[in-house]
Amino acid sequence: MEKAFVAQRVAKKLFTTEAAVDGALVEAAELMGEMLKARQDVHVSMVFADDVQVKMMEAMKALSEARTAMVAVHNELNEAKLRLGVRTKMGVEKPLEAAAKTGATVLRDVG
Repeated sequence: MEKAFVAQRVAKKLFTTEAAVDGALVEAAELMGEMLKARQDVHVSMVFADDVQVKMMEAMKALSEARTAMVAVHNELNEAKLRLGVRTKMGVEKPLEAAAKTGATVLRDVG
């Protein structure tokens, strides 16, 4: 099989995986917010379920570490692609680029 097509197949899975990790991190952050708000809504002390909040922060840290690892994987795969002599992007769209084209809400770095 042509190297460029193999690289494209791997790139699609890489982008999907990166988006999944980011999505999981977003969901975890939203869950943390809901948990903190729920505690206030039922009028209980900060010490109530503090162990749960600590575990949630550990989970978010693990997701953040997974995201950092995926960035490293992305960089390594890019290097491998170049070593194989594959220099084109082959029209592979990252999930955020595809969302922007369809009009979906996309967050961008403005800083």
